[in-house]
Parts: sequence; C-alpha cells; structure tokens
Amino acid sequence: MSHDQNDTPLDPTTMDRKRRHLLQGLGALPLVGLPTLGHAAPPPTSAVNTTKLAVTDTEVIVGQLHSATGTMAISETGSIQAEQLAIDQINAMGGILGRKIKVIKEDGASDWPTFAEKSKKLLVNDRVACVFGCWTSASRKAVLPVFEKENGLLYYPTFYEGLEQSKNVIYTGQEATQQIIYGLDWGAKEKKAKTFFLVGSDYIWPRTSMKIARKHIESVGKLGKVVGEEYYPLGHTNFNSLINKIKVAKPDCIFAAVVGGSNVAFYKQLKAAGITGAKQFLLTLSVTEDEMMGVGGENFAGFYSSMKYFQTLTNDNNKKFVAAFKAKYGPNAVIGDVTQAGYLGPWLWKAAVEKAGSFDVDKVVAASPGIELKTAPEGYVKVHANHHLWSKSRIAQGQPNGTFKVVAESPELIEPNPFPKGYQ
Repeated sequence: MSHDQNDTPLDPTTMDRKRRHLLQGLGALPLVGLPTLGHAAPPPTSAVNTTKLAVTDTEVIVGQLHSATGTMAISETGSIQAEQLAIDQINAMGGILGRKIKVIKEDGASDWPTFAEKSKKLLVNDRVACVFGCWTSASRKAVLPVFEKENGLLYYPTFYEGLEQSKNVIYTGQEATQQIIYGLDWGAKEKKAKTFFLVGSDYIWPRTSMKIARKHIESVGKLGKVVGEEYYPLGHTNFNSLINKIKVAKPDCIFAAVVGGSNVAFYKQLKAAGITGAKQFLLTLSVTEDEMMGVGGENFAGFYSSMKYFQTLTNDNNKKFVAAFKAKYGPNAVIGDVTQAGYLGPWLWKAAVEKAGSFDVDKVVAASPGIELKTAPEGYVKVHANHHLWSKSRIAQGQPNGTFKVVAESPELIEPNPFPKGYQ
C-alpha cells in the first residue's frame, strides 16, 4: 500500500480529514453495491399511513387496472409491462419509505362497467395506496366517480382530449393542446395541408379530439377546412365505405384517431386501396409502436404520428429504459408513447410519497405539483398544478420495419392546458 508522495506516515488529523472527505465522496454515489453503508430505519407505519391504506412495516400495496383482454389489449399490454418494470426497479432500490411495492392486478377487459367495478374493489376492499391504470377515456370516465368518492389516486398514462382535471388523477400522457394542436400546426406548415378529413373510433376521446381539431382548423388556428368527419364503433373492421368517401373528398390530410384492434384493419385496407404514405399525408393521434406491431410497418410506412415519445429517441435516459425493457420482456418487445407514460407513473408517485413523507392520498396529491423527473425516457417532465405534465411534443414518420423516425420536436416543453379557451 503506497502513502502520499514522500511516503511519510499521515498524522491522525490528516487521516481523519481524508476519511471524512472519502465518506462525503461516497455520499454522492448511488447506494448500489454498497450495502455496508446501510439505510436509515424506515419511518413507522403509524406516521406514514393515517388513512388505513394497505401499508405495513415492510410493504405497500398498489393496484394495476388495464385491459389485459379484449380489443384494447393490443394498446394496454405495454402499460402493464412498463409499470411493472418501474415497480421492480424501485423495489430493487429498496422500495418507497423502506417498503417494497406489491401489485394487485385487475383486468378491465376492454369493458367500461368492469373498469368501474374493479376500481371499487381495489380502493374499498384492497385499500391500495394508488392505482396505475386505464387507457381509453371511456374507462377513465367510468372509474373517475369511484376515485373521487373513495379518495383514491389514479395515475393515467394515455394522451387524451383534456377538458378534465381531478384532484384524484395525475395525467402522465399529453392533453389535446400538446398533441392535437401541435400536430395540426406542423401539418399545415410543413405539408401545406388546407383540407382535412377527420376519422375516429366512436367514443369520447376521438369525438372530443376531433371537435378540438375542427375548431383549430376552421376558427382558432384558421388552417383551412374540414371536408369529412366519420366515426366507427370500437372493434370495427370494415373501412371500405370510409375509404371511398376519402377518395371522393381528396383531403390534403387524413387526421385519424382510430384506436385498438381497428387500426390493423384500417391501415391494411388503406394500403389495399392504394392510399399509401407515398401519395397521401396522414397524421394520427393513435398509432404508437404497440399498435404498429399489429398494423405492420409495410401498411403504415410514410404516414405520421403525433406523440411525445417514440422508442427511437436518442437521449441517455431512453437508451437505459429501452435496454431494461427489452432485457425484461425480450429483444422484440416494443415501447410506445403510452407505455413510456405508464413507466413515469410509479416514479412520479415515489417522488411525491417521499416528498410528502406519507402514503396518505391527500398528502401525496399536495406534494405532486412541481415534481420533476429528470430520468424520464422522453427526456424530462414536470408535474403542473393542474396535475398534467409539462412535456415536449414530437412528430414521427412510420418506417417499413415498424419503427418511427422523429422528424419534428417542439423547441420547448409545452405547458399543459386542459381547458383551452375557444375550444369548448
């Protein structure tokens, strides 16, 4: 063992100063692989759980409520996986307030009354500390009265129509002004689009999104005019009459919000009818990497999606996230926008619980505004006082191999505005 420079022994004062300096240096390192340094004793359960939630001295129970079956499973499986990955990673770090997270999984089965029933079970019977769940706005609207009545906390990962704000929900996806308006403005500027044909699945999110889109196109943004607007039931698979209407209208832009399994039929039939990315500008709010697996890159190539996240983002946070996701779920696993937003939920909850020093819902909610996640795969997010996230918006073009190439990104984070003036 060598000594300093001239090999003279160190006096006790210098030794003590060096030891303190070393320990300070270690304090700046993450406590991975340094078990000897230990952790402070976790706070007593009586101090962190005053509302009879499912919290013990060693664990905290949360709920997961997504469609593992039915037409929405194609979209929701990624959220289930990403939330579990985040929870596993948090547990590997020692959990939250010294407690490991245990998950009770419930299947909403693509059926809104089932979502409501399962949310009540999780909150009333299981007393979960929070729930990560839902995808469609219809499922969120079905559970919202239950969360508000029982004072539960929901982390909701899907881009949605806005026009909602609840004390009991943290919205980790984009609202309409961040996704729809940015996308339409980009299409008008970069693709010179002046006529728009609106297509959606027939429920609240697509209908409200298209109402906002129409207002923006025709009056607020004055981009041009809407030359068609059509809606089809969830699970619908025959789009031939729609395709004929599109061919007659010859829109500059097909603006689409078709969801779930219907996307597969929609894009295959467009291609079969000769409507391809090479000839037609199409911008969708609802095809992520998850849907692309079913749709097929060859059927979507050349079309565009407006999202805040794509798997191909090149920042360091995302490289780590993608590597961890594929290590857990296989090399062919893909990650879409809502999957990434699902991953944010457990981390945002952890940060809020630790800031509050409590699992109590009211305290966690009060601690949430202003929380930043610098490790977010999308780059960086921050919780707004309105419970939505500041985030960037991006446009990407579908590639034949099923990936996306990002072609535009908002220069700054877009402030969430769930109740934009002039759009109601």
